[in-house]
Amino acid sequence: MKRWHFGLLAAVIGLDQLTKFAVEANLDLYESIPVIDRFFSITYTRNTGAAWSLLEGKMLFFYGIAVVALIAMGCFYKQCREKDHLTRIGLVLMMAGTIGNLIDRLAWQYVRDFLDFVIFGYDFPVFNVADMALCIGVLLILIEIGREELEKRGMIGVKRNGA
Repeated sequence: MKRWHFGLLAAVIGLDQLTKFAVEANLDLYESIPVIDRFFSITYTRNTGAAWSLLEGKMLFFYGIAVVALIAMGCFYKQCREKDHLTRIGLVLMMAGTIGNLIDRLAWQYVRDFLDFVIFGYDFPVFNVADMALCIGVLLILIEIGREELEKRGMIGVKRNGA
């Protein structure tokens, strides 16, 4: 792994754990602090499942999935071509998010969540920095795939050095 990729991995895991600690230290469970009225609040929750509390309490399942996912992402990262920058960064973010939530599951048997959005009247599930890293990582990989597909179809040009 490139040195700066490792730095990004460590920074995202650190930010995730720091923000979770800060929220847990300053808010009671289910306490909410409105930041932008009827849109965004800091709300401390605990999730023993996945998004929308799916598979609640199935910790062994989540441990196994996390380990398998980390191995798969690590192998995929190693096989990525040097020019696939977005894919590599996306994988680093996905690994950081997976590790951040795995730390919580191993330490407390739940994930600490606190970012609470209401979008167009829908109260989105509360999430954390690790979840954001996972989603941004997937988005970067999808952008890379789309770029490569457009390149193959001749819809965008390939940048060449000096051209």
